Amino acid sequence: MARRFFTGAIYGLSAGIGILAFVYPFLLPAIQTASRESARATDTPLLLTAIVGLCFVAVLLEVQGQAISARMVALLGVLVSINALLRYLELAIPGPAGFSPIFLLIILVGYVYGGRSGFLMGALTMIVSALITGGIGPWLPYQMIAAGWVGLTAALCGPLVRLLGGEGKRRELLVLMSFGALWGFGYGAIMNLWFWPFMQGAAGQSWTPGMSLATTLQHYAAFYLVTSFAWDIASAIGNALLILVFGAPVIRALRRFHQRFVFHHEAAPENPAVGGHAESLLS
Repeated sequence: MARRFFTGAIYGLSAGIGILAFVYPFLLPAIQTASRESARATDTPLLLTAIVGLCFVAVLLEVQGQAISARMVALLGVLVSINALLRYLELAIPGPAGFSPIFLLIILVGYVYGGRSGFLMGALTMIVSALITGGIGPWLPYQMIAAGWVGLTAALCGPLVRLLGGEGKRRELLVLMSFGALWGFGYGAIMNLWFWPFMQGAAGQSWTPGMSLATTLQHYAAFYLVTSFAWDIASAIGNALLILVFGAPVIRALRRFHQRFVFHHEAAPENPAVGGHAESLLS
């Protein structure tokens, strides 16, 4: 019980830090733009350290659970490595602008194994792939947070699929394809926030301290439509197509691993002949 509480607290703290990291520039209207840019540059290493540290603690807490968790962590490491390689290939062989193959596994891991595994899959994919591709910069912790949220929220597809009675059917893929398409736009829209408050652009597309919430949303919508919408269309379509083509076999493989290796200890009924209790392993 205590381990579950601490694990939940770690993930909750990660989410809280992520939200604060994206929105805090809007909460400091009295600070001039130059000062806010300097603060952002100073805070980035601290944010990266915090997110990586929380991911490491989360992994340790997961391993302290059932014995099989170590195998799940090993599987997670393999999947993160595959995703990092896919991101390297994405940069080596550029595809349509905005398209990235890495979200297929992030979404499906979160869907099959739950939000906690999905969050780790997203966050660790970004930092490992950044180390391989040299993509380390002030944007990295924000990429880790946003990708982690993709995997975390993928767990919400499970109840919806079960409600529709679509597990193992076309409706399951349709739900996941819709989810991937929505995050194609959502990931880009969220990632813009790491630099948008500091950008000096067109008057109707930039933010200035003291701006009302309604005006801020209007300016950001105009900025997003002009600079990011077309880019994110490719991301949304790419996510949906990858899930359509590879979703079913990947889900089967992930579930097969789960059924084969994940088990629970459960007390067996008392056997009078033996005079005690026995434990059985349920796969």
